[in-house]
Order: sequence, then C-alpha cells, then structure tokens
Amino acid sequence: MPTMIVIGYREDLHRALRRRGLDPHYIVQAPASPPPGRRYTRVADMENVQEVLRAVLAARLDDVAGALSVHEMGVFGAACLRQQLDLPGNKDSRTALYFRDKYLQKSKLPAQIKRARCRYVTQDTSHADLVGELGDVFVVKPATGAGSVRTNVVRSPEEFTRAVGVLPGESDVQIVAESFIDAPEVYMDGIWSGGDLLWSSMTRYHHSPLSAAHGAVLAAHILDKRRHTALFQQTEDITRQTLSRLGAPDCVFHLEVFVEESGLTFGECAIRLPGALSPDVNKLTFGVDLFDVEISLALGERIQQPSGDSAPERFHGYLLLRRPDGNTLTQEDFERRFVFDEIQYSSSPDTPLGPYGRVGQAIVSDPDELKLRQKIEDIVRFNELG
Repeated sequence: MPTMIVIGYREDLHRALRRRGLDPHYIVQAPASPPPGRRYTRVADMENVQEVLRAVLAARLDDVAGALSVHEMGVFGAACLRQQLDLPGNKDSRTALYFRDKYLQKSKLPAQIKRARCRYVTQDTSHADLVGELGDVFVVKPATGAGSVRTNVVRSPEEFTRAVGVLPGESDVQIVAESFIDAPEVYMDGIWSGGDLLWSSMTRYHHSPLSAAHGAVLAAHILDKRRHTALFQQTEDITRQTLSRLGAPDCVFHLEVFVEESGLTFGECAIRLPGALSPDVNKLTFGVDLFDVEISLALGERIQQPSGDSAPERFHGYLLLRRPDGNTLTQEDFERRFVFDEIQYSSSPDTPLGPYGRVGQAIVSDPDELKLRQKIEDIVRFNELG
C-alpha cells in the first residue's frame, strides 16, 4: 500500500486517506501522538524542516506516493519534502512562505486590496511608536500565525509587554503587530487550479476565532450565495487577486475577510485544508470533498471541476461545544432541546480540552440559511449558559 507522508494529524483526514488506499505516516509535534495503530514519528518542532526531513529519512519509508500538511505549520515543510524526495505536488517553498508569514503576505498584496497595517515587532519595540502607526488598539501574534490561540488584542503598554513576553523574542521576524479590525468575519474555502478559482464556498463565523480563543463557542455556517450575491462576488474578486499575486500553486485554500460598512478588508489566506469541521459541512452541503481534493493534489492528479450544487437543498453549520463554567451539561441535554445532524459531547470532567475549549462538536442544518443561523445562535447560548 503506497505511503502518504502527513505533517500533523487529524482523524477525518486519516479516514479519507484510508479510503484512497493510502497508508499514512504522520510527523507530529511532541507530546502529541496519534491513536494506537497509526504510524508516526514525533518531532520537537514541526516547523523545523531539517528535523522533519531527518524524521522522514529515519523512518525508512517505502513506496512513498506524496506528502501533505494538515495545517499551516507544515505547509513549508511539505513543499521541502516534495523537493528532496521528488514527490508530486507543489515544490515551491519560497512561495509557500507568502502563505505563512503575515507580514510578507500583506506586503505583497495588490494595492487596491484593503488590509490591516502590519509590521514586525520585538520586545524592544516602542508601544508609543506602534500606537502612532497602527492606532490605539492593535493585535500582536506570531508572524506565521497559530490560529487565534496566541493572538492578543493590545490596548495599553502593559498589555503589549505581556503579549510579546509570552512569544519567543529572539528574532526580528518572529512577531507581528497589526491594526485591529472590529468587524464580522467570513471565510472562503475553495479549490485553486490552473491559475483560477475552480470552486468555492463561503462561511460566516458566529463569534470571531479570537473571541472563541478567550471563551466563546466557535461556530460557523455555510452562506447561501443567492442571499449574499454581492458579498460572494467581492470575496471571489479578492481571492482571485490575492492568489494570483502571491503565485499560489494548485491547492485547497482558506481565505478570511472582515465585513465592514466601507467594504471588505482582507484578513489572511492559507494554502491548506480549512480547520474545524469546515470540510465536513462543505461535503454535506455541496457534495465537495476537500480532503479528497487535497489528497489528489498531493498525488499529482489533475483536479476536475467539482459538480457541487450552488443551490443546495440544505445548508450546514458546525459548533465546537464547550464545558460551561459552573454547569454540568450532557449530550442528552443538548438532544432534548435541539435537532442535530451529528453531535458528540463529553460531560466527563476528565475530558481534556481541545482547541477553543472543545469537549464536543455538532453539525446542524436547515433548508433556510437564516433559520440555520438562528438555530446555531440558540445552541451557542444554551452551551454558554448551561
């Protein structure tokens, strides 16, 4: 059975690989370990490409068919593995950096695309200088991102000192500060092939990922293109300009924008699978399997135009369920009050918290996008209040 080298681990991708008749070997960052029965090698830092390559070579893998990454942290390393092992797929590691480093990315965008002002900072950077350049409120985060978990909003010199103090500060290109954009976020997931947009969908967050990193429930739902024609057209235009200017290879992509009264502001763009349950709700809504597309790209296969329905019968959304403070909820409590397509929830206090405080997850749907949005808001309120 051919081997697929995978940087990072996610169970849903594992199932997709097995369906394709592939035997994955995972490169994961310690102390994480895949479930029993999975082949893997642990590394201290999956962004250390030398360490990742040494791990692959030491594994003595036979019949390697390709390499891919589960998330942003492995995008550069996967490109380098393809170079060194002569594997199919994108081998351009330099271009990959423009989809990793937030300063490089925003600096290279076309001038007409509105974006946050962004610059590198260190622990020696003056807070007053940043206020003069970025405004009274700004954001500090790793230059190569880390979801929203290591992102902090800064409103004072003391908050700036704390924000940079928890990040590695030995490098001049490791931390960025960006002007803060207080607006709803939507994101476009899609397929880029042959230098153009082959397929896309759009999803709206109910709370920003930054809010979810600090206690809110992360939830999102697929938008109905018929209700949001202008928003789709504007985001598709930004997507085409962004991916063209940054020289994107054929890829599955994830692009975020802020919806302000004055128009759309670019957030960031990645050439990798979307996170959370986005692949699941896209497949349920449109029949488009982004896991399968990602695997095909890693195998060097040509991607065909998906036959996903642009006017689906039902729209889907997801929630990463939390354990509310001071309350004990069970899966039965959720199921007595709401109708779910899928739900998994652990009420055990021993259940470790996943990303965004996750102890469970749910998928819901409705033929009407507005009713779906209300349903998710009701579930979020119930989850937060207990």
